[in-house]
Amino acid sequence: MPFRMRTAVIIVLAAVLNAAEPQLDPARLKLIPQRMQEFVDRGEISGIVTLVGRNHQIAALDAVGYADIENRKPMRTDTIVQIMSQTKTVTGVAAMILVDEGKLDLTRPVEEYLPEFKGIQVAEKKPDGSVSVHRPQHPPTVWELMCHASGLAFLPERGEFARINYTMDHTLAEAVRAYASEKLVAEPGTKHLYSNMGIATLGRIVEVLSKQKYEDFVQSRILGPLGMSDSFFFPPESKKSRIAMLYMPDANGKLTLAREKAQGGDAALYRAGARYPGPELAMFSTAADLYRFYQMLGNKGVYGAKRILSAQAVDAMAHDYTPDHRGYGLTVSVAEGLRPMLNLVNPGTFGHGGAFGTSGTIDPKNGLVTVFLPQMLGGPTKLALDLFTQLAGSSVR
Repeated sequence: MPFRMRTAVIIVLAAVLNAAEPQLDPARLKLIPQRMQEFVDRGEISGIVTLVGRNHQIAALDAVGYADIENRKPMRTDTIVQIMSQTKTVTGVAAMILVDEGKLDLTRPVEEYLPEFKGIQVAEKKPDGSVSVHRPQHPPTVWELMCHASGLAFLPERGEFARINYTMDHTLAEAVRAYASEKLVAEPGTKHLYSNMGIATLGRIVEVLSKQKYEDFVQSRILGPLGMSDSFFFPPESKKSRIAMLYMPDANGKLTLAREKAQGGDAALYRAGARYPGPELAMFSTAADLYRFYQMLGNKGVYGAKRILSAQAVDAMAHDYTPDHRGYGLTVSVAEGLRPMLNLVNPGTFGHGGAFGTSGTIDPKNGLVTVFLPQMLGGPTKLALDLFTQLAGSSVR
């Protein structure tokens, strides 16, 4: 082979190999577990799993601290955690699959898919303190459920479904029928009001249109195809030993088991007897499984050889649809404006967090995927997440 041709081949091969590498600063990534360990050493956070990936490769996967402090069981990179509201994005992807198939129209009223919502009213508080009960200017639509602008409250204030996220003791169909009897607290499309009822309703629409249980549809169309074998809603016996316990600081700042104070119930009971799949908060997962999910979104709906969503569906999800510009798309938070740059986050980065301090994000500009998994009710998880986010962002070369 002529010298020039050999040189050209070498250059091409080098370019291919460089493109395949994560292209992140290894020294900066090594700081992540060191900084996270500091929170553990101070007794502020029980344990954390972190993952950083770029260009379809995992560049760093670390675990520090404990999954079970009492039994000195370490947090491992394959520890299973409750991801809480990160589940909302999984439900959003399930809905967008139905949009891709022409079975769901995001602009249509919810009542067209769930007749129990017909005739829903608004109980709107006026500046003088009085309450006006009337029909909404338009019935809530599916897309308004997805960006928390439907007018539905977070959960019912009273009654047997007010604590459904703790008791998990009704079916999704039963819960959503009860939600349909609640009055809206704002005109649809006028305010961003974070609503677990709204995302549960979206999950019920998935059930009705797919003619499958919500959790079965998610398993067959998302978890199974993506190879997310450690992700589920109701823990199987074979996975229980890998599930992390949930901690909270007591009055003296010492970490203690959250027990029944936590949504989803006592982690040590593993949802025993639960009937509610919780499209808004109930999924368990691992860092590696979530990487597959977020990488699929970052790759415009494809992971490996599997297409889960159309590229257009992913693009549609990652825009701010809130009327008051709160940075929320179709079941994802979206970094808007310059403020995120203070934590080295590019505008347009999207993802979701969870009540136990967890987070997952996709930065389309840098091809960066991050996963952050503590299991804490309270404590300085926001500070730890900010530091993790900054280190991940500063590792980009």
